[in-house]
Amino acid sequence: MRIASAMSYWTVAAPAAAIVLLGLHTLGVHGGLWTALLTGSLLSTVMAAVHHAEVVAHRVGEPYGTLVLALAITVIEVALIVSLMLSGGPSTSALARDTVFAAVMLIINGMVGLCLLVGASRYGEQSFSLFGVSAALTTLAAIAILTMVLPNYTTTVPGPVYSDSQLAFVALVSLVLYGTFVLVQTVRHRDYFLPPHSLQDAEVHAEPPSNKLTLASAVLLLGSLVAVVLLAKTLAPSIETLVTQWGAPKALVGIIIAAVVLLPEGIAAVRAARANRLQTSLNLALGSALASIGLTIPAVAMVSMATGWTLTLGLDIKSTVLLILSLFVCTLSLSTGRTTVLQGTVHLVLLATYLFTTVVP
Repeated sequence: MRIASAMSYWTVAAPAAAIVLLGLHTLGVHGGLWTALLTGSLLSTVMAAVHHAEVVAHRVGEPYGTLVLALAITVIEVALIVSLMLSGGPSTSALARDTVFAAVMLIINGMVGLCLLVGASRYGEQSFSLFGVSAALTTLAAIAILTMVLPNYTTTVPGPVYSDSQLAFVALVSLVLYGTFVLVQTVRHRDYFLPPHSLQDAEVHAEPPSNKLTLASAVLLLGSLVAVVLLAKTLAPSIETLVTQWGAPKALVGIIIAAVVLLPEGIAAVRAARANRLQTSLNLALGSALASIGLTIPAVAMVSMATGWTLTLGLDIKSTVLLILSLFVCTLSLSTGRTTVLQGTVHLVLLATYLFTTVVP
């Protein structure tokens, strides 16, 4: 059986069409109708990415499947940020911080909150491995505070920046923390990140896809993610124009772009929660937040030190309060191994507060 006939044709056509549209855009095709067409292509490509990610995840099993999607999206996100920094020059000194902060807030409040609310609304109460979530939150809190809060309080150079030696140290520490987490997640304590036995058995007994289909989905997943990021970058000027017309701060543009990039993971996480696989949802969400910081900060630090440009990392007071509050609430809401609609509602309220105070600071 050919690969194309073993999967839905639209999941192959969507990323292919996106690449064609991007090619035509570079040749000078523009206009309002064209922007609408690119937006539709973006949404269909996101759905294709979710499909292929689930195929790969089913084949390799947990927690490797969620790790594959998180790393794939984060690597492409890092490449996008670095390319924008190199093309934009010193004026993009805060780009990495704004993007990473938006991603973390969207994940730990939006993605986690929606998964908890959707899952609990359907099943009343859901459970997960407390050990794995605790390990992820511990690592996330350490990296987030070291990279986005501490720069405001160091004295070698005035904040919100690090000196070169401090930046190199924090970049190395971020890699060490993230690398250690991945080692624990996939080797030393893999059982911490597996779903409860009853759900795990159901997943094991479900027939996995063939090696050929898995390989095809992996290639199409990578292509879909590349197309999503490039489409988001292409649509960014139109989004910025719309935000300006609304009279909203330009920071909203970064939030919208981060939301688009995270959309494949978000949809996959919510679908897992609806299927009563909350452990998979949390693996996706928290793993994505960790990868976003743990890989982005070292990459942009190397760019900063190589070019001599100043890298702004420290958050303002309002953002710092929201970050610490979000980490604190997430730790409390996931501290018992069981969740209800209350925890999901609290997280979504924090997300709404973050978005509202971005528009009305």
